[in-house]
Amino acid sequence: MSFWAYLLRCADGSYYAGSTDNLEFRIGQHQKGEMPGYTAKRRPVELVWSDTFPTREEAFAFEKRLKGWSRIKKEALIQGDWAGVGKAARKEAKEALRYGASPFDKLRASSPTQDERIGEGNAPPVIVLVRPQLGQNIGKAARAMLNFGLTELRLVSPRDGWPNPEAGPASSGGDMVLEKAKLFDSVAAATADCQHVYATTVRKRGVIKPVMTPAEAATQIHATSATGRSAILFGPERAGLETDDVALARTIITVPINPAFQSLNLAQAVILVAYEWSKGIALASPTVTDVGVPAGQQELDGLIAHMERLLDAAGYFFPPDKAPTTRRMIRSLLTKPAWNTQEVRTMRGVLSAFEKPQKRQG
Repeated sequence: MSFWAYLLRCADGSYYAGSTDNLEFRIGQHQKGEMPGYTAKRRPVELVWSDTFPTREEAFAFEKRLKGWSRIKKEALIQGDWAGVGKAARKEAKEALRYGASPFDKLRASSPTQDERIGEGNAPPVIVLVRPQLGQNIGKAARAMLNFGLTELRLVSPRDGWPNPEAGPASSGGDMVLEKAKLFDSVAAATADCQHVYATTVRKRGVIKPVMTPAEAATQIHATSATGRSAILFGPERAGLETDDVALARTIITVPINPAFQSLNLAQAVILVAYEWSKGIALASPTVTDVGVPAGQQELDGLIAHMERLLDAAGYFFPPDKAPTTRRMIRSLLTKPAWNTQEVRTMRGVLSAFEKPQKRQG
């Protein structure tokens, strides 16, 4: 299931940001004035931008970010001008700093700062992309990072330079990570302030170092975060980290993988490691769905009797000598799942519709 963040242009020229799990239906509500509040008084409205997110929380988070964007930044987004978005963001950041504020104040108010996390012994690792080739892959890696609570990205000599206009659209809302990304000319410089450096590779490349799975490395990163920062190195898409890159690390992270096909793309590698790290912090989890109170035996017996009555009238139980076995099979089928009360009522309604069909107009 996909979730959308969207932007509407209203009749008075203003913009409205929202999120939904049914874009077509929600836009129809806005256009008909069925959404009370801002857009109902500013019709007609026009959908000018939308994008999908894998979870409701991410779509809602991007909606909130859009609400805080300037008009210039929103219009750059509408035009697909991610360079313009970045330029507007940098301008806003300079103006905010001039007046003693930061464009990330709202984010920091709702979550611990990097220094606070270090003090709590839960410093997030730095993700270092070494000589990445495609801007799209950098964007996808940023998206993977933000999915699991990582925001500090460092780039070592990206092939096509930085900033890269293809990174923003590929990040699908992860531009906060891209805006703060730092550029370095060597792995040594990118990891100079880190006490624990990990290199991701499927091969040891002749370097003798401890080898861990992503889960084992995540446990160690959490355990050692009070003693310094960790950096995780990811190599270029085509061949991965070179031996000299791996030599700078203290530990190797290797994903257990099919030996006949040892190929992960950059974002996949980042998301595997980031996910394991995220298990040690409190991230939003999907809401547990209430499955309802289990149906009582009397309700189930009523459902089974109802079905048998209809089947008997339809001549289903034939030949008669096999009827007991067939009835037991039906009972076994209907008592196997944990039916709740509403499900039983729904099934009884289905059977009643067969029993007394109604012609409906509409």
